Amino acid sequence: MQVAAARARRLLALPAASGIPGILSGPIPGRASCAEGVLLYRLNGAPASPSSPQHTRGFSSSCFASRSHCNLPSPTIASQWLNEKSVHCHMTTAHFSTEASDMDHPTEAVEEMYQKMLKSVEAETMPPNAWLWSMIDSCSNKEDIKLLFQILQKLRRLSNLRISANFNEHLCRKVTEACARVGAVDYGLKALWKHNVYGITPTIGSAHYLLQHAKEQNDNKLMENVIHVLSKNFLPLQPGTADIVFSICYNADRWDLLSKYAERFVKAGVKLHRAAFDIWMDFAAKVGDSQSIWHINSLRGRSVKHYTLATGFACAKGSLLDRKPENAADKIKLLYEHLPDQKKPFVKDELEKLIAGWPTEVVKRQKKDKRKELEEALMKDIPTMVDCLTKSGLDIPVELDKLATPQLQVA
Repeated sequence: MQVAAARARRLLALPAASGIPGILSGPIPGRASCAEGVLLYRLNGAPASPSSPQHTRGFSSSCFASRSHCNLPSPTIASQWLNEKSVHCHMTTAHFSTEASDMDHPTEAVEEMYQKMLKSVEAETMPPNAWLWSMIDSCSNKEDIKLLFQILQKLRRLSNLRISANFNEHLCRKVTEACARVGAVDYGLKALWKHNVYGITPTIGSAHYLLQHAKEQNDNKLMENVIHVLSKNFLPLQPGTADIVFSICYNADRWDLLSKYAERFVKAGVKLHRAAFDIWMDFAAKVGDSQSIWHINSLRGRSVKHYTLATGFACAKGSLLDRKPENAADKIKLLYEHLPDQKKPFVKDELEKLIAGWPTEVVKRQKKDKRKELEEALMKDIPTMVDCLTKSGLDIPVELDKLATPQLQVA
């Protein structure tokens, strides 16, 4: 009943309902026909306002007196109104039902839990934690999240509210997880501000839920907003943060963004994971930035001992960009020797990608006046690199004729 009453109050608040005075009143003799005439008159665009004192007095004196004394319009106009009655009523009903259906209502479970907790708050007693967890887990749309934040604000105002730090951090993670789950990112960002009215303390782990949502949605704008809020609230960046941010930039093909945030992570002293270096160096090789490859590799060497397939081949590509095919061959051979046995077969796959796919990718990213020069250099240096690999004892069969395909000819 409480849920139904709450929904009824919201429907009555709609413009289509609030603009028709007395529409929900019961039938009273002598009023129906006059009220009907005034209603149709209003729908026809009369300028009178229901809040106007003159209108109110005129309405009550003329229509709420008796049927015989009601000041109805002339018969001709009244007939026209009656003929158009069904059209106007249909338009009003359609407007009302459309607005109601377009509204995103809270789910019944969430609204019921909200009402229960609200009664507890009004009685100045702290509701059981299980109610709050249940409400959070039940959130499935933005209106649910709106109710959740409303009750959090009311709980925060209770004078007898005492929440432990661990509970608070867990609460923030659960809330932001729910926001990300239903796509209510605006509320999720509110939870990341330190001084908020909801009584929750933001953590970097909570921000990761929003960043993961940005990754799933390929939304680099949301990622930038999250990082901005983290900076404003002095929340420390973590290696896991870099993993998500780097992958978002890579998927969005935004080398400029990755470079920007990578510098921020490095300045903050974040110890990047191996996965972050894989993404960073592979992207640098894809855009043809050999200086960045060597800079990133220097940073990588301080925290990660061994090369991966991604970082090893990025260094080989860096040597090719520097016109040093012999060095590229040495790096691939060294990588092969130090890789675990189960990963050595993948060296052939990466070498084939270097020959067939990477040249086209890196050439097209260069300025037009530099493309031809780089194309000719790679056409010459890649076969030299493969020949050096064979002479060094690492004979990996590859198809060099793919270098001569028209795909490499970039306009």
